[in-house]
Amino acid sequence: MDYYVVIPIHNEEDFLKNTLDSILEQTLAPKKVILVNDNSTDNTENIINEYAIKNSVFKKLNSISSTQHMPGSKVVNAFNKGLELLDENFDFIVKLDADLILPKNYFEVISSHFSNDKFLGICGGFIYEQNSHGEWILNHPMDKDHIRGAIKAYSKDCFIKIGGLKSAMGWDTVDELLAKFHGYTTHTEDRLKVKHLRPTGKAYNAKAKRLQGKAMYSMRYGFIITAIASLKMAMKNKSIKSFWNNMTGFLNASHNQDEYLVTEEEGKFIRNLRWTNIRRKIGI
Repeated sequence: MDYYVVIPIHNEEDFLKNTLDSILEQTLAPKKVILVNDNSTDNTENIINEYAIKNSVFKKLNSISSTQHMPGSKVVNAFNKGLELLDENFDFIVKLDADLILPKNYFEVISSHFSNDKFLGICGGFIYEQNSHGEWILNHPMDKDHIRGAIKAYSKDCFIKIGGLKSAMGWDTVDELLAKFHGYTTHTEDRLKVKHLRPTGKAYNAKAKRLQGKAMYSMRYGFIITAIASLKMAMKNKSIKSFWNNMTGFLNASHNQDEYLVTEEEGKFIRNLRWTNIRRKIGI
């Protein structure tokens, strides 16, 4: 299958070479890889130039945006700018982070899943991060069928149906919810162990703390589901502050009547899906 990769990149001089080398080593090579240099102030652009000269599969795009590393909007805006350079002659498209090491057969396995299941909309592997002892440990705090935003691959049809990626916190949840709304499935492949070189959120701005609650509002979760999801997150993080941050973000968004990311019909589907999952987990 043919596929494109878009990599939003902001100040990744320490990790970028590892990611690009792992792409060059893939057993199934991409048609094109768009490297979006998103307002980097370190040596990132020189590394991009080096690889663009080394292999024609890499194409550079410079983008000017905020220097704040906010989750959601910054990375998706950069991705969408890279997307504009591509045509629609692909079978699946990949949003990739710039601080990863992929197994050599990563995209070959992804391709086989899309080839064998026409209803598969989103696919990816699992993220592993190094602990203080140098061991690579699975870091997947969400449900097992969730694909982390760093390594998401979308079938062409699914990507078009969901309207691409939403420029907001929660984009890597709403994409899967909308995929299911349109009748697609998602799949995480446990054979694909991706090394994540910088733990999630290490560079995030302090303003990001309440964006998760705002995202739940924008996906039309409603107060009760948001409270349940926030409590679950707080328990996993062992931090009651994350619960209050989420709820404050939700209530602020509700008070300000912020825009929703989904329609009323999609929101109803999402709430029903969430309630179904909650009942299943508690055995009702």
